[in-house]
Amino acid sequence: MCELEGFTQILNSINGYVWGLPLIVLIMATGIILTVRMKGLQIRRLPLALKYMVKNEEGGKGEVSSFAALCTSLSATIGTGNIVGVATAVGVLAGGPGALFWMWIAAVFGMATKYAEGFLAIKFRTIDNEGHVLGGPFYYIENGMGKKWKWLAKVFAFFGACVGLFGIGTFSQVNGITNAVKGFFDPNQSSTVSVFGNEYSVSVIIAGAIVAVCAALVIIGGIKRISDVSQIVVPFMAIVYIVACTTLIVYNIDRLPNAIINVVESAFGLKAASGGIFASIMIAMQKGVERGIFSNEAGLGSAPIAAAAAKTKDPVRQGLVSMTGTFIDTVVICTMTGLSIIMMGSWADESLEGVAVTIDAYQKGLDFLPAEVSSFVLMACLVFFAFTTILGWNYYGERCLEYLTNRNKAAVKIYRTLYILAVAIGPYMTVEAVWTIAGIFNGLMAFPNIIALIALSGVVSRETNAYFKKK
Repeated sequence: MCELEGFTQILNSINGYVWGLPLIVLIMATGIILTVRMKGLQIRRLPLALKYMVKNEEGGKGEVSSFAALCTSLSATIGTGNIVGVATAVGVLAGGPGALFWMWIAAVFGMATKYAEGFLAIKFRTIDNEGHVLGGPFYYIENGMGKKWKWLAKVFAFFGACVGLFGIGTFSQVNGITNAVKGFFDPNQSSTVSVFGNEYSVSVIIAGAIVAVCAALVIIGGIKRISDVSQIVVPFMAIVYIVACTTLIVYNIDRLPNAIINVVESAFGLKAASGGIFASIMIAMQKGVERGIFSNEAGLGSAPIAAAAAKTKDPVRQGLVSMTGTFIDTVVICTMTGLSIIMMGSWADESLEGVAVTIDAYQKGLDFLPAEVSSFVLMACLVFFAFTTILGWNYYGERCLEYLTNRNKAAVKIYRTLYILAVAIGPYMTVEAVWTIAGIFNGLMAFPNIIALIALSGVVSRETNAYFKKK
């Protein structure tokens, strides 16, 4: 146990350096720069973006439709970050309710960042003789910034493969799934089995095995099978979750004003003890931005890998479609989760951890339903969201590895096998260690992508402004 605690402390120290003030400022500054250079495009053109989101372009080249590419991207973003990650960020021992405010700020500027990523993904992608699309940050770094920057593209690809294998794609998602399943079927851990010297609920072992098998069956089919599954599961479960959260908020509408006041006061340290205001603000900002990026992945560089596969010939159009992902993920879904938790006071219970915080909010906020019903709805949403995230990040990781190894098929098969094994062992990782590992790789992956976005911001703004001026 002491060794495990020591390992966790090391991870926390590394995460503190990676997700320190420099990266937060860099991510926010990138979004602000793009927002100014494109004259607030993410706000002015949001209605048009939502229209393009559901209307596929005709005659474009690619592997999947723009909507399918968006669903693949959303499959990787709408996951445990929306349910468990938000709960982790706004908890009393983390950033508090103020973290939700900084999620909003990060999302607004993140939409401009996500637009630029989608734009560059199409502009600098390549399509080989077999119709296989090659695109993403590694290609807009190499083709946009020049061959001398290929080393930076390699760095991004390396961290991208690691994020999928050790971070967002595997451990955190399956850990969230199995904890949700255990919370519903075996909350008192009455049926246990010893694994790795620790006692685990039988429900955790069974759920973990089922997820690993199902993931393997879909992953083998590649981007087309992943996008086919995502187009069905993601919209359906997003609607179910939004309806459930909306019902909770409306049913407890009298608590909403105080919840919003709590968010704002906590964001600016107005409730902090004397002398602790700045520290309180920084903690809320760090947790809010970190979890916001973890959830919507704006600036991370993952979404343009999926965007590059879209059947389109218009970088601006795909950029607009891409930015709707951040709007849906954070402005809509994360906000609903956060408000539900804050309204019901579940964020302040130190005895709750991870998904248990959100479950507690659901049971309190939907008390006109049997506790089993509200818990089941949340569990089902989390399971399907997290499962599609596993699929989406496998695609991202494989594309990163393709770039690193010059499309070495044997390397990709090995990665795929290791990925499924990581999903299989994910349930046996501690919650704190899981999220810390994911956060570290998130931050490391963001650095090369943000450098490229800043370097190519002139190209994005110039061509975007010219496009709309011509329109």
